[in-house]
Amino acid sequence: MTRALGVIPARYASTRFPGKVLHPLCGKPLIQWVWERACQAQLLDEVRVATDDERVAQVVTDFGGRACLTRADHPSGTDRVAEVAAATAADIVVNVQGDEPLIAPELIDALVAALAETGGAWDMATAAAPITDDAVLAAPSVVKVVCDQAGAALYFSRSVIPHVREKDGVQPVDGLYWRHIGVYGYRRDFLERLVATAPCALEQAEKLEQLRALYRGARIKVIATTHRALGVDEPSDVAMAEEALRAVGLDESPQ
Repeated sequence: MTRALGVIPARYASTRFPGKVLHPLCGKPLIQWVWERACQAQLLDEVRVATDDERVAQVVTDFGGRACLTRADHPSGTDRVAEVAAATAADIVVNVQGDEPLIAPELIDALVAALAETGGAWDMATAAAPITDDAVLAAPSVVKVVCDQAGAALYFSRSVIPHVREKDGVQPVDGLYWRHIGVYGYRRDFLERLVATAPCALEQAEKLEQLRALYRGARIKVIATTHRALGVDEPSDVAMAEEALRAVGLDESPQ
């Protein structure tokens, strides 16, 4: 029987927004929103929070979650996730970003299903949504992905890919441009191999760790979704996140 584990890496010392995982959104800490959404996924057998900070671990314990203290010297969230997964019997591991309070549970389930139902055809699974705004398309902070006809990732970049040679300016073309959504599912054996390898030049140039997987020959399934990523990266994102939570009726602030 395939077992799937959801791990939420939650580092306190965020560069742009220290302590953001504990920052309150509509009456609850950010990490609690993420935890509750992940727990709604039907195909996860368990959800854990991976953190190197006692303060985060205590808050998670207080709201009824399970926190795992990890080493403080991990170079990425993926390495932190792998440390937690190593102590479990999970066959599939999903890395759920700790700053997305509205992560879609059905998207998490889709990643697990893609890895569980293909007999090992995919090493990883992630997601992408269509880009329909030219400003989003041009932004280096928005990671773009190009796939083959089977939905396998060919490349990820902060640049606009693919390049439209005969078109003036940078404008979206229906169905051509896709925004990468930063949630990852891994087959456990591949995750172990991935974190044991050094970053490659592509990863270092683009600052995208999924390029290490592609460079090593990984088959990455990209699931098409309409889910809109809502990451809280800096303090100015808090108001937007709270507005989004209210819009779907999840505001728990005292009235």
